[in-house]
Amino acid sequence: MADLNRRSVLTLGAVFGLGGAIVPGAAQAATREWTWSAANSVVPTALGGGSTVDPAWVWDEPIDTIIAQAIQRGETAQINAALLPWVHHYDPVPSAGLPADLAAWLQESVQMPAWADMTKLRRAADFNRRKDTYLFMLYGVGGGIMSTVIPREAKSVYWSKGGADMQDRAAKTFSFGYDLSDIDAFENTGEFRVTSNKTRMTHAAVRHLLPQSPHWLAVRDESIPISNQDILVTFHSTGTFAYQKLKEWRIPMSTRDEEAFLHSWQVALHFLGVRDEYIPATWKAATQQASEILYPRLTWTQEGQYLAEVLLGLVAQVDRGLTRGFLNEFVRYLLGNEIGDWLGLPRDYVSAATIRVGWPAFILFREGLNPIMPANFYLFDQLVRAIAMAFLNRATSPTTTPIVIPDMNRPDPGYNG
Repeated sequence: MADLNRRSVLTLGAVFGLGGAIVPGAAQAATREWTWSAANSVVPTALGGGSTVDPAWVWDEPIDTIIAQAIQRGETAQINAALLPWVHHYDPVPSAGLPADLAAWLQESVQMPAWADMTKLRRAADFNRRKDTYLFMLYGVGGGIMSTVIPREAKSVYWSKGGADMQDRAAKTFSFGYDLSDIDAFENTGEFRVTSNKTRMTHAAVRHLLPQSPHWLAVRDESIPISNQDILVTFHSTGTFAYQKLKEWRIPMSTRDEEAFLHSWQVALHFLGVRDEYIPATWKAATQQASEILYPRLTWTQEGQYLAEVLLGLVAQVDRGLTRGFLNEFVRYLLGNEIGDWLGLPRDYVSAATIRVGWPAFILFREGLNPIMPANFYLFDQLVRAIAMAFLNRATSPTTTPIVIPDMNRPDPGYNG
């Protein structure tokens, strides 16, 4: 037992119901069967009926242990320095300056899964290029604000180190989406596999650090954050949500486009450490999974309220021509009035009417289905640019805000920033 670190003890406590490691009811949750069938996953043949382990109780070994031990040895700064020049796929995986176990893990973790299809991934890259205006909007305003009403995500973000500087935190998150959507995302000249592995190491650090935060412990309902299920929930609040909205808005997409778009997210989830058996094989399966693990859990939290206000403030600050009323109403347009009410977003009925009429017209014009430019075209174009400027690494290149492994939690407890 002397060799067990804090994370190991918490994991064992979660499984066996040891006092102090979990919240009431967690022991029962840990033992319930997971009803998701591997027949709905990207690897149905290999896994048959699939695992009965709920992904809420699956994290990311061995990288969790590797990073926890590195933090305990005080090697975080050294590791971040070694990882800084590693950006593109053609860059050699760092070895100098990294613990041997981390260097060995990285050599394996950057490899593409056997089921990845480069033809689909290249089509996805082209699809992302063609639909980037909508995806910027859906990932930034839609998924970004939805994340603030996902209680576990809001609490984990707020109480981790990144929560103290949300522009920096949002920039790093945006880097992940930017690199996934890039035309070279999975090519040798791309960056996504590097970015996703840096993100995965950051998640491992947060899993080690947050259970040491008395502030997070006081509000959390899980023993360790960022489980496989938590990552799937985030995927559904971005990828699945975006797909559903594109369909709702009748954005032209071929079946091959839809499959390719999903495939890029499937590979992304693999690179974030989600077990293949949990990754949906189709959009139908993804939608069904989202209905089980995302939408029923959305609600208000104090942490989420704070984060939403910061994120919307960043967009409004970039472009003074966009009123907060317009931003608030676009959130309501994307996510619904219930979420808008949870977040206390004041109504602006003039902006609401403008969006309700103008956004569909904006889509028709952009898709070449209506030759007449709508009167409010530039207003929506302005919003897309403001989102990019606010979150895309402080309005500069994506590589200027590197993803780094944290070595501490949020330094201050207050909600006032």
